[in-house]
Amino acid sequence: MTAPILSLLLLLSLPPATPSSPAIGPAGQSVEALSISGTVRDATGTVLAGAALIVRSPAGAEEQTTSGPDGRFRSPAPSGDIVLIVRAEGFAEQRRAIESTAPRSNLEIVLQPATVSETVTVTAARLEQRTADVASSISVLGREAIRRSPAVVADDVLRQVPTFSLFRRTSSLAAHPTAQGVSLRGIGPSGVSRTLVLLDGVPFNDSFGGWVYWSRVPLETVEQIEIVENASSSLYGNYAMGGVINILSAPPARRTVELRTQFGSRNTPRLDVSASDVWGPARVSVEGSVFDTDGYTPVVESERGAVDNNADVGFRNIAGRIQYDVSERVNVYIRGGYFREERDNGKHSTIDGTPEANDTTWRAASGRVRVRLPGESDLQVSLFLDSTRFHSNFLAVPAAAPPRSVGRMTLEQVVPATGWGGAAVWSRPFAGRHAVTAGADWRWVDGDSEEDALDPVTGSAVTLKRVSGGTQRNVGVFVQDVFTPAARLTLTVGARVDGWRNYDGHNLETAFPSGVPTANHRPSLPEQDDTVVSPRAAAIYRLSEKVSVWGDVGRGFRAPTLNELYRQFRVGTVLTLANPELGPERLVGGNLGIRYSPRRDLFWRTTVFANRVEDPVSNVTIATAGAAVTQQRQNLGRTRIQGVQTDVEYRPGTAWRVTGAYIYNDARVREFAANPTLVGKYLPQVPRHRGSVQVAFVNPRLLTIVAGVEAVGRQYDDDQNSRIVPGYPEPGLPAYALAGFTISRSLGRNVEAFFGVQNLFDQTYYVGTLPTTVGSPRFASGGIRVRFAGQATGP
Repeated sequence: MTAPILSLLLLLSLPPATPSSPAIGPAGQSVEALSISGTVRDATGTVLAGAALIVRSPAGAEEQTTSGPDGRFRSPAPSGDIVLIVRAEGFAEQRRAIESTAPRSNLEIVLQPATVSETVTVTAARLEQRTADVASSISVLGREAIRRSPAVVADDVLRQVPTFSLFRRTSSLAAHPTAQGVSLRGIGPSGVSRTLVLLDGVPFNDSFGGWVYWSRVPLETVEQIEIVENASSSLYGNYAMGGVINILSAPPARRTVELRTQFGSRNTPRLDVSASDVWGPARVSVEGSVFDTDGYTPVVESERGAVDNNADVGFRNIAGRIQYDVSERVNVYIRGGYFREERDNGKHSTIDGTPEANDTTWRAASGRVRVRLPGESDLQVSLFLDSTRFHSNFLAVPAAAPPRSVGRMTLEQVVPATGWGGAAVWSRPFAGRHAVTAGADWRWVDGDSEEDALDPVTGSAVTLKRVSGGTQRNVGVFVQDVFTPAARLTLTVGARVDGWRNYDGHNLETAFPSGVPTANHRPSLPEQDDTVVSPRAAAIYRLSEKVSVWGDVGRGFRAPTLNELYRQFRVGTVLTLANPELGPERLVGGNLGIRYSPRRDLFWRTTVFANRVEDPVSNVTIATAGAAVTQQRQNLGRTRIQGVQTDVEYRPGTAWRVTGAYIYNDARVREFAANPTLVGKYLPQVPRHRGSVQVAFVNPRLLTIVAGVEAVGRQYDDDQNSRIVPGYPEPGLPAYALAGFTISRSLGRNVEAFFGVQNLFDQTYYVGTLPTTVGSPRFASGGIRVRFAGQATGP
C-alpha cells in the first residue's frame, strides 16, 4: 500500500505544467476544448466538495471526477455534444446538456436540496432510476450520512435503517464472523444471510457460509449504500431472497489523497488512507484500512468466571481499482483486494490459557468490461474470484462450581474455500416506453471444514479428525421489462430460472491416532439439485406530483450453503450440527406502498409487506442435557413474516434535517410437521418493533451535529421462545434504546475534525443467553480527516 500512495503524494507535490502556448490535442484542438471545468455550489453560494460529476457523450462513454475542497472540478470531455451530470449527497441531481459550441470552462453549477424521491439508485431494477420511479421498498445512505455516523464499522452504520439487522444484536466489533449474516425485515435470521450483499455489483457474501465480513467494507471510499428490502431473486437469484444491499464506491478523482486518523475508547486506533488519480483514459485508486481495539467482556458481570476475558478484533484491508476507457464505447474495470482479520472471542482455556479465537484471510479479484452497443444498448460482462481461509477454535465450558471456572478447548477448525463466478447483463430501451434487461450469471464454490476434535479432559490432544465439505454450482438466466404504458404508470415484469447443484459431498471422520473410520464416516454424500423459477410483477402509479402508490408480488429462493450442509459449530453450551440433506428455501411475498411528498421539504412513505417462506433453514433443538443443548439445521416447514414499515423526512430549513423510521414485524412458525410445538412460536432474533430517529444540523461554515436514537423491541433467543435473561420475568431478550451523536467542523479547506459517541448513556442491552451476553458499552472516538486534491491543466 505504501508505494502507490507515496507515488501519488509525489505527483501532488509537482507543480502543474504551464506551457507557453496551448497544448494541442487530437485534430489540432486545444486541451481546453477537450475538457470541462467549473465550480459546484449550493443555493447559498457555499462550495461543495466531493460532488460527483459525470461527463457523458452521445455514444454513452463516460468520464467521472469529483469536485475538490474549493468546489472546483476539471474533467476530460469529447469535442461534440455532451451531458454533464452532477450529484452530491443531500442535493437533487442536475443534468445539463452542453452543445459542442457552448463554453466549457468556469461553469457555475448550483445544486438544490433534494428529497428522498430524487435520489438515484441502480440496484432495484439493475437500471439507473430515481427512487420515486422504483416499484420497490428501497433505502439509500449517501456518502455524507455514512461519514456523519459515529460508527466505525459498516453494520453499525446500517443499523439506522430499522429493516437491517445481523443474526444477533451484537456489533461486528464483537461478533463471531459466522454470526454476521444480514437479515432484512427478519427474513429467516441466522448466521447465513438471506440478503445478497454487493460491492460495486460483485457478490460480497462469504462464498462458503453466506455471512458478511462488515469490517471489509471500505467506509471512507463508499459513495452510496442502496438497500432493496423486498425479494429480488427475479434479478439476482440466490441470496437475494430477502433483498439486496449494494455498496457503491466513489469514482477515482484527479490527484487526490484522503487520510482519516481516529482514536477511540478501549484503546481503539483506526487509520484509513485512499489515493486516486486520472491519466487520460485511465483512472486508478488505492485504499487501505488498519483497525484494532481491546474490546470488552461480553458475558454479563454476574455470570463471569475464570474463562471470560475481552472480545476484541483487529483487521487490515487493502484494495486497488483500475478503470480504463479503451474507446468511447468500451470500458474496462479491474479490482483486487487483500483482507486479514483476527479476533479473540471473549474466553480462554483455564488449562493452558489458549484463547478461543478466529482469523480470516481473504484474497479477491474481479473484472468487468462494459460495451455501449448500437441502438443505445449496453452490455456488461464481469468475472470475480475469491479465496478464503477461515480458522476458528471452540471452547467447552462444562458445569463447575463456581460456574464458568473451567474451560477447555474442544475443537480446532480450518475452512479453506474457493469461489468464482461471473455475469453477463444486457439492457436496451425500446420506443421510449420499454427498458429491457436480460442476462445470465453463474457461481461455483468448493470448500471443506477440516476439524480436529480434542480430548474431553485437557483439550490438548486430538482424538478425532473430520473433513466435511463439497462443491456447489449455481447458474441462472433472467429477463425484465420496465414498461411505461402511460405517463403516470410504470410496470415491471420479470422472471428468472436458476439451477443449483451440490455434489462431491463427503464426511471423512476417523479416530486419531488409529485412523479407524467412525460410524459417521461417509466418503460420499448424496448429490442434490433443483431448478427454481422466480417471477416478479410490480407497478407504480403516480396519482399526482405529490402522491404515488406501488405494489409487487414475487417469488424468491435460497439454496443451502456449504456451511449449513457440512459444518458444525458451538456457541457456549449450544452445539449446532450440520445437515447434508437440507433443501432450498422458497419465498412468496408481496408489498403495497404509498409515497407522499406534500411539499419539497417533507417526504413520507409506508409499506405493508407479507412473506411466506417454505422450508426455511433453522436451528432446531433436538436434545438437551442440563445446560447443554444440541441443535441441528433443518428445513422448518413454513414461516410467515408480515408487517408494516414507515419512514419520514422533514427539512425545516436548509441546515436542518429530521428523519424517522419504524418497522413492525410479526415473524412466526406456521407449519412444522416434525415438531408441531413450534407452530405459532416467534422466529428467534426477530424483534417485533424497531425504530430510529435522527436530527442533523449541517452548516459547512460553522459545524455539523448529528444526534440519533435507535430502539429495538423484545426478541427471543431460541426456537422454543423460552430462554430467560436472569432478573427479567418474561422470556426473551429485553427491549432497549441507544443514543449517539457526531459533531464535526472544518478546520480549513483540507482538514475536518470530528468526534462521536455510540451508546451515549452506556446502556446495558442483552444479545444472547447461555451464558447471558451483552452488547457494546459506550464507545467514544474522534479524529481528523484530511483531503488533498489537485486539478490538472489538461485532460
